[in-house]
Amino acid sequence: MNMETVLSIIVPCMNEERSLDTLCKQLFEVLSEIEGAHEVIFVDDGSTDGTVSEVKRLSRTHPGIRLIEFSRNFGKEAALSAGLDAANGEASILMDADLQHPPKFILELYQAWRDGGEIVYGVRTDRSSDGFVRRQLSNAFYKMLRYLGETPIPENAGDYRLIDRKAVDAIKEIRERNRFMKGIYTWVGFRTIALPLNISKRIHGESAFSFRKLFDFALDGVTAFSNKPLRVAGYTGALVAVLAVVYGLFEAARTLIFGVEVPGFTTIIVAVTLLGGIQMIFLGVIGEYIGRVYTEVKGRPIYIIRKSSEFDE
Repeated sequence: MNMETVLSIIVPCMNEERSLDTLCKQLFEVLSEIEGAHEVIFVDDGSTDGTVSEVKRLSRTHPGIRLIEFSRNFGKEAALSAGLDAANGEASILMDADLQHPPKFILELYQAWRDGGEIVYGVRTDRSSDGFVRRQLSNAFYKMLRYLGETPIPENAGDYRLIDRKAVDAIKEIRERNRFMKGIYTWVGFRTIALPLNISKRIHGESAFSFRKLFDFALDGVTAFSNKPLRVAGYTGALVAVLAVVYGLFEAARTLIFGVEVPGFTTIIVAVTLLGGIQMIFLGVIGEYIGRVYTEVKGRPIYIIRKSSEFDE
């Protein structure tokens, strides 16, 4: 490891060709204010536009750029992991390529790190740009994680963060395939500092995170760091069984006292469909966990690198 590198800036990219020129201008202007050598690692997550060509072009005018090209799209969590695996710096900074993460914030992250923070992250102070539905879903997601998760995940904490070398090495030891990086950052511990962060607007394009992807992301977060849904399934089954016994005793007693009554067809249908629906829901929960076990047992790599380039060489 080359400890002469002070900061490793890790930038996952997925069709961000139009943003990279502006990003590099602002980024290297900020890095010039920090003493020491730095590297900027762009991780191309299977882009279909000219992202790779643009990074290569920018490398001719900006020293310290490195490029990791995936063989296909593996997702942002895999791209972040690849960047951390390749980083040489005393600290690594994770940021988006769309300029919603303002490069100037690096100076605040760096200072907090020098003041003793081992993981320093930005907390969004304003989510008004997300829209009402997205804000409500985000709030519900964090509340659910606080209730179900084994480790508390800070609310509105994004991926824009600085991670000390010790914490990076700890994260690299975690090789699970179903990766939820926000949970991993919290799980490894270390001295953590939160800083307020104002997210900027995207200068080009739209967010690649649809509501379906956000739902899948939330599901990954819950199942990766909690087994409470399985316990809920067990508790619900036990509760339904107890209620069924109580109801059975009630009906038996009523029959002995008042005689036999013809049962209602509607009651039977409602009871059967309700219990069937509950069973299917919890079979789905169990299936999610079994599917993740299956993925881990296969032992496939988190990502596959098609090509890695260090342009200074």
